Amino acid sequence: MIDIIIERDSKAFIRRFTVKGHAGYDEAGKDIVCAAVSAVAQTAVLGLIEVAHARPLYKQKDGFLSCELPDDIAEESRVAAGAILDTMAAGLKSIGYDYKDFISIIEREVE
Repeated sequence: MIDIIIERDSKAFIRRFTVKGHAGYDEAGKDIVCAAVSAVAQTAVLGLIEVAHARPLYKQKDGFLSCELPDDIAEESRVAAGAILDTMAAGLKSIGYDYKDFISIIEREVE
């Protein structure tokens, strides 16, 4: 099971997200669910770095990706980061809808 946690602030801006686990849909290297989730989440991190210039703090290893935006993010970066992260969340939810037995998505509000 892939567990995804998306944390939003009181204004619904995504502050951080975590993706962990393996789907178990197929064997390693052939698991389209893991591949899809990984591609969406990793592309979001790349977008935060290269497009939004948001300087996210992230960690990645096998079966794990966490990403957090800094508190002092510039307003122009915040707007781009919001679009990138909301698009990521929509993509992950779409995958989760089709593969609900393999993905758990929790969204919660944080301070």
